[in-house]
Amino acid sequence: MDNLTHSLVGALIGQAGLKKKTGFAMPALIIGANLPDVDAACFFWLEGAEHLGFRRGITHGPPALVLLPLILAGLLYGFDHWQAKRGKRPEDRLPVSFKWLFLLSFIGCLTHPALDWLNVYGIRLLEPFSSQWFYGDTLFIIDVWLWALMGFATWLSLRRERRGGEWKRPARVAIVGALAYIGVNWMITRDVERMDSLNMEVGETIAAPVVFDPRTRDVIFVNRNGRHGTISGFRKQAKGRMDSLGDAWLPSCDLEGAARADSEIEAFLFWSRVPFVERRDEDELWLRDARFVDPRVGDRFSVRLPENTCTEFFR
Repeated sequence: MDNLTHSLVGALIGQAGLKKKTGFAMPALIIGANLPDVDAACFFWLEGAEHLGFRRGITHGPPALVLLPLILAGLLYGFDHWQAKRGKRPEDRLPVSFKWLFLLSFIGCLTHPALDWLNVYGIRLLEPFSSQWFYGDTLFIIDVWLWALMGFATWLSLRRERRGGEWKRPARVAIVGALAYIGVNWMITRDVERMDSLNMEVGETIAAPVVFDPRTRDVIFVNRNGRHGTISGFRKQAKGRMDSLGDAWLPSCDLEGAARADSEIEAFLFWSRVPFVERRDEDELWLRDARFVDPRVGDRFSVRLPENTCTEFFR
């Protein structure tokens, strides 16, 4: 999920009452909720599509979810003592407990992979013990309705706190509401994936959430000859337009050979869930993923293949 969603989750947990456990509780929760995304630094040393195979991996796995909170708690605890020695520690700050700083940082970090698992991008929850990708297919990566719910509840909780009112309840109600919203979206996805509306044999069906409309899914199917397609506008029955994806018959493509020769292709295939090959003009082959075919994303989720990678094409 996006970092605003992660931050709002950390803030809500704090406003639900945990921020009174120790000084620096809110920074521990909010920073902790975003901390696994330190892997975004990979853009400084990886080329092109290589970042796709690195993100949502090692910093989202079990060892990192223990180590990162320890580092954050240590930094916050050390900063508090540094301020105290210089005589600049705010008088209204609560006493700082390293134990609570670690626990709150840990809770914040745990919410991160839980949210990241909810979309179609995927996450490697067991790194470095396993590189298996997990997919929740429940929420779009940016959910404006969660923003509205959690943002309003955070504002209302802070407002009531400033005025001396009951400030924990709005945050707690919003947490329950957000969990219910996620649960309903999960059921919608599972319901769509069980539908037999396509009337064809498919190897996998993915019900991908779309932006703004939580009732709708873009259904991605893969049939046995390697052809991919999507149907947009799924609700209770198949509606909308079916778009066929892929110009090349995948079994005719030497993707393994291309991956051995190019680290970007190797990383893309490691990340890709529904790869397909698109032919542009007559001499350009592009490897893409059916989850990310929106023209607005450009070539961010694609990589060019050598000319002779594929030998058979659909007509």
